[in-house]
Amino acid sequence: MNFNSIVVRLYHILIQSDGRVNDAEIALGKRMIEAERISEFEFNYMLNALKQKDITTITKECISDLKRSKREHQIRAIAWMCVLANSDGFMDKAEWQFIYKVYHKELNLPLDAIMEVQKELAKKVQALIMPSVAVTSY
Repeated sequence: MNFNSIVVRLYHILIQSDGRVNDAEIALGKRMIEAERISEFEFNYMLNALKQKDITTITKECISDLKRSKREHQIRAIAWMCVLANSDGFMDKAEWQFIYKVYHKELNLPLDAIMEVQKELAKKVQALIMPSVAVTSY
């Protein structure tokens, strides 16, 4: 399974789930593709293709692909969704319901493993936003 495709589809599904796409979600999407080394061209190409499909079909296909993915990829993908859902400072009920359905009901993943990776990804995103500044001695 192509991990990039799964992450982009989950991103598309999640940002559509509450009916509002906000600037924080878009900004985090840019950080996510940078962290995962997905080209902006590939990302935009996939998103444009997804806009032509029914969200229910995308969701079914994505969950099917997730089920065939390595467990570590499943956890990382869900962790990205948690980081994304919190990007605007609040995880919407619809976002949480979608994440819960996928990680718990469909994949039966351990929440503690997801939270551990979520913390790592949040740090990575923060580092991309504010790269470390070299400190010089006085």
